[in-house]
Amino acid sequence: MSSAPSPLTPKPTRFLDAVRRGVLVVDGGMGTQIYERGVLFNVNYEELVVSRPELVLRIHEDYVRAGAQVLETNTFGANRVRLARHGYADRVREFNVAAVQLARKAVGDRGHVAGAIGPSGLVLAAFGEDDRARVRDAFREQAEALADGGADLILIETMRQPEELLLAIDGVRKAVGDALPLVAEVSVDADLTLSDGTPVADIGMRLRDLGCDVIGVNCSDGPQVVLAAIEKLLPLGIPLSAIPNAGIPRRVDDRFIYVSTPEYFGVFARRLCKLGVRLIGGCCGTTPEHIRRMAAAARMEASAAAGACEDPGPLWVGVSDSSVPPEPPVHITSGQRPIATAEKSKLAAKIGKKFVVSVEVNPPIGVDPTSAIQAAKMLVTGGVDVINIADGARAQARMSNLALAVRMQEELGVETLLHVCGRDRNLLGQVAHLLGAHALGIRNLVVVTGDPPKMGDFPDATAVYDLDSIGILRLASRLNAGIDPGGKPLGGVTSFFCATGAEPAALNYEREMERLKLKKRAGAEVIMTQPVYDPAVLDRFLKDAAPLDLPVLVGILPLASHKNAEFLHNEVPGMQIPKDVRDRMQRAGSGPAARKEGVAIAREMLAAVRNRVAGAYIMPPLGRYELALEVMDGIV
Repeated sequence: MSSAPSPLTPKPTRFLDAVRRGVLVVDGGMGTQIYERGVLFNVNYEELVVSRPELVLRIHEDYVRAGAQVLETNTFGANRVRLARHGYADRVREFNVAAVQLARKAVGDRGHVAGAIGPSGLVLAAFGEDDRARVRDAFREQAEALADGGADLILIETMRQPEELLLAIDGVRKAVGDALPLVAEVSVDADLTLSDGTPVADIGMRLRDLGCDVIGVNCSDGPQVVLAAIEKLLPLGIPLSAIPNAGIPRRVDDRFIYVSTPEYFGVFARRLCKLGVRLIGGCCGTTPEHIRRMAAAARMEASAAAGACEDPGPLWVGVSDSSVPPEPPVHITSGQRPIATAEKSKLAAKIGKKFVVSVEVNPPIGVDPTSAIQAAKMLVTGGVDVINIADGARAQARMSNLALAVRMQEELGVETLLHVCGRDRNLLGQVAHLLGAHALGIRNLVVVTGDPPKMGDFPDATAVYDLDSIGILRLASRLNAGIDPGGKPLGGVTSFFCATGAEPAALNYEREMERLKLKKRAGAEVIMTQPVYDPAVLDRFLKDAAPLDLPVLVGILPLASHKNAEFLHNEVPGMQIPKDVRDRMQRAGSGPAARKEGVAIAREMLAAVRNRVAGAYIMPPLGRYELALEVMDGIV
């Protein structure tokens, strides 16, 4: 090899620095895209980098436009063993170098090129030592060619046989030593084991001990399996990658179709990011649209890097970009006196003085707010302290929550709690929104990052996320100090009382608590939790949150049915419903009986913590606002 990096060459840091800083989005399926664009399976796909480079380049470019920051080369099967089956055994170097150059042309220096190495296709259990040496040498040869082409890292993927995976790592090390970062990914079955029954956690520990820079799971049987496997790898304390396929393909009209939708992938990308996974992307069956949804989720969640930083940092946090240096802290200086907390609003004055109750009433879908206003009137008459109004709940096209809040305050004299999310407004729009809300008499805010558009009726709507929840809290704090985001005086101060959300049952609980600390530093003054059904979960959260000295409004969502309980438990991040609660809902049946049981469960939960929290945040299901009053009856 004429130009392979020396094993003594220091390992490049650009990719590894980016991994440490935040989430990187990997591209989706190359073979799927080649197939969808008219090339049938009887063609060697790796050879296309030479015979049809424009096709491969166009697919790479589509993934870059979708938000991919790491492109895998079209070299999954470009090792000597596999290429020999098609008569291309002597073209290993040609194919691999050409593949790297195409990926580099598409992504340039804005992203990273991963030299992809897949399995040999042989079942090693029946082979002798000579055959194993042949496989190891094939991986070494391919790694050398990828390095010669200029790959930023080597990515070993879709390995099912532990022995073959170790041979691949050995071959790569013999080729490039530690001169390139190494990512190693396995594919597991539904039992989270490899082909010989090795548990994913065991192979993960071996990979970590062998010095792999990132380990993870790819392909498998879709996002659910990959997510479960990643949870087993979390305790290893090493950067993780999760690259699921789009489920098991089905044959439809003589073509293979993958059924997992881009929207579904967006949901799982958000879960993966919350767990702290550093590389997310798609495998077989995924398309640029799948990657676009994953990139949107990553943008929303990629402030994880800020969670480990003592400095509050910039207002906005986007997808990790190793080419952009971190901003210096912005120091607030203002000669104007901020408003004291108890003077900001009636709600702020009540917190700590009485048990407060907030009930969520969503804006209508349509032009008539009458039903929402009537619901708020009933709730206030029943003793509710404040009405909180979501911002585009479930990413549906609804009336502005600001408009509804102003109508309620003017017509009912009730105080409102306005949700502000980062999905729909850029930095300037968010400033305008908050200043306008303050001018219209809004004083209480619930700051959230916001549901991505994929969850609603308009999945093609653009998500903005210039600011996540921490960024919006910092923005509100600056406005409360009388300055704009750039440090210019406003000529006055706002008096926003800021609440923030928390997930007591978050999968990555440590990260959730670290972010909660950052939210307090950014200006949060009260915590409103996700619904909690397990007293032990809430007890742990309240103990761990106590040092923050922030009042807590516990989230209460009366269950409407057993189906509703199963959905919340299995499909909504941050929600855990104990089996005994789900069993109670199953025994209750459906209809009024189920709703009555749901209220009883909610009342029990609220009564158990009544003296440990500052209030309750009740979310009536399916617009049944009367259930909120039933939960409160005799307890509040």
